[in-house]
Amino acid sequence: MRLVRTPSTGPGAANESGRPERLRSERARRLADRIRQDVLGGRFAAGALPDEHHLVTEYGASRNAVREALRLLAAEGLLVRRPGFGTRVAAQKFAHSLDRLAGLAETLNHRGGITNEVRSLTWQAAAPDVARRLDVDPGTTVLYLERLRTLDGEPLSVDCSHLTADIGAELVTMDLGSRDVFELIELIVGMPLGVSEVAVHAVNAESDVADVLGLAARDAVFTVDRLTRLADGRPVDLETLHIRGDRMSFTSVLHRSPGPGAPPSHSVG
Repeated sequence: MRLVRTPSTGPGAANESGRPERLRSERARRLADRIRQDVLGGRFAAGALPDEHHLVTEYGASRNAVREALRLLAAEGLLVRRPGFGTRVAAQKFAHSLDRLAGLAETLNHRGGITNEVRSLTWQAAAPDVARRLDVDPGTTVLYLERLRTLDGEPLSVDCSHLTADIGAELVTMDLGSRDVFELIELIVGMPLGVSEVAVHAVNAESDVADVLGLAARDAVFTVDRLTRLADGRPVDLETLHIRGDRMSFTSVLHRSPGPGAPPSHSVG
């Protein structure tokens, strides 16, 4: 009996017909991931990437894959491509470590001049969500501080903080234009801060944040939610940071610990 293969008309037909294009897209995306890692790792610190011929050899990829990967990275704002000028890193990204509790100026003071423009400094009645996280009663007076952080004159982040009244009363008399809030809190309480609970989200910038940061509406930003406590565990600073995704990256060194069901470790006596 002779079997005759007929064209598939089922749900998988479109997948099969689109498979070569999907594979090309996947190769370009994976190559873009590798190039991005090298850019963020400082491999192209001078700013310019090699030409396409060298990138083909360097990454063992086809020229089409290299071109598409560079297009993807240019679309996300990491690279700039101009005829006759080649491909360059659009703007230097700075790493902010999540391994230790540190303010932005403390992290980047050796990378340029950090300045803070105070956009709002007001006393407010704590909304229920703010009160819950600061462990105060709803309606309790708290200080609201909003600052635009710049690095060498370029917008970097918008930082919005709610601080407990005892900290805020001292803070309003201090230099908020050039010093980190963390540093000022430690001066007020006379001891180092304790811990912070941090969550990082990638979001599309709302129009007001985008305007302040010099971005187009809906451009990607990091939103960092951070609750900082004193050494005795009392929460004193609730922040939401809106950070330009094209200027900052977050790094950490993670140590693996045994998970549920892991075999017990054996020590040699």
